[in-house]
Amino acid sequence: MHKHPNRAIGIWLLIGLSGYFIFPWYAIQDTAWYYALPQILGGAETANAIVQILAHGRSWLLLGLLGLGLAAVGFFAPPGRTQSFWLLGGGLGGLLGLGICGFAIGARGWSFDFLNTAFGELSVNQFGMGVGAFVALLALTVIFAFGLARRGYFRGDLFVAAAVTTCFALLGLFIAFPVAKALSGAFLTEAGQWSPLAIFHRIGDPRIWNLGCLGGGASCGVAWNTLFLALATAFGTTVLGTMMALLAERCAGPRLQTPLRVIALLPIITPPFVVGLGLILLFGRAGIVNQFLEYAFDITPTRWFYGVLGIWIAQLFAFTPIAFMIMRGVVQGLAPSLEEAALILRADRKKTFFTITLPLLKPGLANAFLVGFIESIADFGNPVVVGGQFSVLATDIFFAIVGAQYDQGRAAALAWILTIFALSIFALQRGVLGRQNYTTVSGKGDSGLPMPLPDGLRHTLNAVVYPWLAFTVIVYLFAFAGGFVQTWGRDYTPTLIHFKTAFGLEWGQFGLVWSGAAWSSLFTTLKLSGISAPLTAAVGLLIAWLLARTQFRGRNAFEFIALLAFAIPGTVLGVSYILAFNVPPVELTGTGLIIILCFMFRNLPVGVRAGTAAFEQLDKALDEASMMLRASTTQTLFTIILPLLKPALIAALIYSFARAMTTVSAVIFLVTAENELATTYIIGRVGNGDYGVALAYCTVLIVLMSLIIAMIQWLVGERRLGRRKAAIAPPVISAA
Repeated sequence: MHKHPNRAIGIWLLIGLSGYFIFPWYAIQDTAWYYALPQILGGAETANAIVQILAHGRSWLLLGLLGLGLAAVGFFAPPGRTQSFWLLGGGLGGLLGLGICGFAIGARGWSFDFLNTAFGELSVNQFGMGVGAFVALLALTVIFAFGLARRGYFRGDLFVAAAVTTCFALLGLFIAFPVAKALSGAFLTEAGQWSPLAIFHRIGDPRIWNLGCLGGGASCGVAWNTLFLALATAFGTTVLGTMMALLAERCAGPRLQTPLRVIALLPIITPPFVVGLGLILLFGRAGIVNQFLEYAFDITPTRWFYGVLGIWIAQLFAFTPIAFMIMRGVVQGLAPSLEEAALILRADRKKTFFTITLPLLKPGLANAFLVGFIESIADFGNPVVVGGQFSVLATDIFFAIVGAQYDQGRAAALAWILTIFALSIFALQRGVLGRQNYTTVSGKGDSGLPMPLPDGLRHTLNAVVYPWLAFTVIVYLFAFAGGFVQTWGRDYTPTLIHFKTAFGLEWGQFGLVWSGAAWSSLFTTLKLSGISAPLTAAVGLLIAWLLARTQFRGRNAFEFIALLAFAIPGTVLGVSYILAFNVPPVELTGTGLIIILCFMFRNLPVGVRAGTAAFEQLDKALDEASMMLRASTTQTLFTIILPLLKPALIAALIYSFARAMTTVSAVIFLVTAENELATTYIIGRVGNGDYGVALAYCTVLIVLMSLIIAMIQWLVGERRLGRRKAAIAPPVISAA
């Protein structure tokens, strides 16, 4: 029995109609949409689109219904160019009609006289887009994509066309649009008028570009502060991460490798500012080091640690593990046969390392530097905790938005500088790597022994990495200990009062009461992170599949937008969301959904990268064999490809969850009293000087995220490349 060739079109027509008839059209205030289902024939807020048109005068909603009607004509036509005409006209017409009217309503102060004439006054009391509108717009988008496929694009594959078009629309709406919206604020004058010169007035502020510190002045401008700090952090994290990776994979014995990896990865499972708190307990005014200097040498404690030195050290601790993760995979992937060939040709180990091994590490080094740079310029927590009077762009953007003098234009101008810095490094990285091929893992086996590192390099690694790891353990021990004492620096009496304040439990009249002040933020963080993680993994792997297995026009633009969230600092993305989604038609400010979307699209490159790496290891012959057996693209994806992507799927799920749990820069603007997150709660406690409760909360997060990382290791396991491990002291091939 053959399926009807237009079956998928009919299904999506019914889905689009359900958005008009079954669901509330607008967003429901102060409650979930499904609670309003019994009231879809009711008032202006809860009614479906049909009631909105007939009873509440919102006649412009007919445009979407008209689009579905045109597409329905195409449903009865045979597949081909005639059908594509109806599908394209219906899908695009409905989308443009609803979109233009929706944005006209939300665009305060704009003039849309021709729309007002056609549909009446559009500035009536209006709500943001709800589930009904989302379902209808999604159906219209998919129908438009089907029209493209029927016209011959995407090789006529309906699923590929729908996937590309829908993902492109999501990326445009939740990445490109908000970033453009936020950055455009730099071109508005104080009176709200558009002026191309406004940005130059703001960017030309001497406080941004002042170089007084080089001439003995008090400080440099905030842009130079950010750039110098980011370059120093990127260089330091890349060097330390590479040294850790070489030590873990080429020097350390089997018994030391697991503890080495655990310690090296510890900072990645905690909020970035936890390291700053631990360093304050060591080097702060009331820290152990200053107390010892006062006791032993009568040196008065000062705030010497606060400033650029403190931020740099804290960022090294926080972001080196990311560089280690990147470099460890690259070191693992090096083909031992290349090093063996150099040794056979009588090159010594030092020459082999610097002429063969190190050049092959260039992609990892470039990526590690890029990640370290972007993480540094987007970092908000550490500059707030240990920055003192040292200003960076991330904190200035924050205070421009939430400070006493709200200045959206200044925040947008600073965001432009931050974005230009990030994109410049991104372009520089792509230029350095160029089109050279660094592939060292192929389908052929490679069971050679990795070359032992040169003696001088091995001694250097031991002298640098082990003390750094010991320092890491000390910092985290102090971070743990800070939550178990009364008041650090004054009263070291052991106590659990901070944990009781944050996570207290009591028996009440109706049973167990979550009396701790931090429970609400923890539950909210777990809920929102748990929702965003599978969405991030699913969309990320779908985009990776489209990039790895399909060819279509606009593929480069699609890939650029998909990875744009990686190049855009989290602070800029957070500002973008608060400015773009605070009015209809997409009114999300103050809801948990805006935090979920920010988590999702901020961490989307994680899923894309994980999926891309996995697809590179899967032979395309698997897809081709399935298609030759008359399986559809959907069947091939879900029955052949997806089971083989299980490790990448789990890694993307857990890593996305961990990043959502510990992020702060991207969501610092989005939280509300009803949707407070763990990281913002801790930042608030630090701002009030309540380090005990903040550190107690950090301890709970560290334990929680450690369990999640353990689950990753248990579920995913180690990558097996079929290569032998070198002994601790392998024989050296003589170059003589």
